[in-house]
Amino acid sequence: MFYTMGIDVGASSVKTVLMSFDDRGGSEKIVGYELSKFRKRDPLEITDQTIKKLLDTHKVKLEDIAYVATTGEGEIVSYRRGHFYSMTAHARGAIFLNPEARAVVDAGALHSKALQMDERSKVLSYRMTSQCASGSGQFIENISRYLGITLDEVGKLSTEADNPEVVSGICAVLAETDVINMVSRGISAANILKGIHLSMARRLVNLLRLVKASGKILVTGGLANDLGLVKAMQEVAEEDKKKNTLEILSHELSAYAGAIGAAIWGGFRHVKLGAGQGKHA
Repeated sequence: MFYTMGIDVGASSVKTVLMSFDDRGGSEKIVGYELSKFRKRDPLEITDQTIKKLLDTHKVKLEDIAYVATTGEGEIVSYRRGHFYSMTAHARGAIFLNPEARAVVDAGALHSKALQMDERSKVLSYRMTSQCASGSGQFIENISRYLGITLDEVGKLSTEADNPEVVSGICAVLAETDVINMVSRGISAANILKGIHLSMARRLVNLLRLVKASGKILVTGGLANDLGLVKAMQEVAEEDKKKNTLEILSHELSAYAGAIGAAIWGGFRHVKLGAGQGKHA
């Protein structure tokens, strides 16, 4: 048996996953996982602290890890053995979490992307949003702060809307101005959030159409745990009955998909390079 660690360094947080494999690189299992928000703190320091916490929790030493694999902005981790493209990592992580998934929406803090993959997690096509778009985790965080609610409340509150208010779908600055005007007009937080989610959902579903996605779609990244956004995406997908071949899904570990994928690719690379070159547990 051997261990690998996947480290996904994003714009606002770091996700780490510890996985175990048999000697042939099969029977992969998640041993543990850890997520930390940067919150304007030094990303490298927080990443190191998160890795140490994960290893200490499971009583594993860094030297026992056969392959440390990174993705995202993970080049900051000096002791990594390999670095994998974000799309490659998310595709592999999504297949692990849901073997029937054939597309991914990676909804992150600054931008989002949609990708189509095959059953072996090979990326076939992809499209991305721009960083200035209002369809990002950072935008949702800013709006929740303005509305005086926590991020954990956003998803559930959005599902309670009875008359969603439309917001600007292009620019985050214009959208925030819309929200300020809505609050002054007495629009409820639930209807504001649902309007925002629908605007974001239309953009994300359009990306899925552009990559010709169909079947089961797994939402990954930080916004995957936003129930309101996932539900809004499914509602948008169902608006066009003729084109509705999308089933939008999430998973309790969706936020860790990139780190999981990196850890699995690390296990594959370790075995391919020769187990003798790595450390065994």
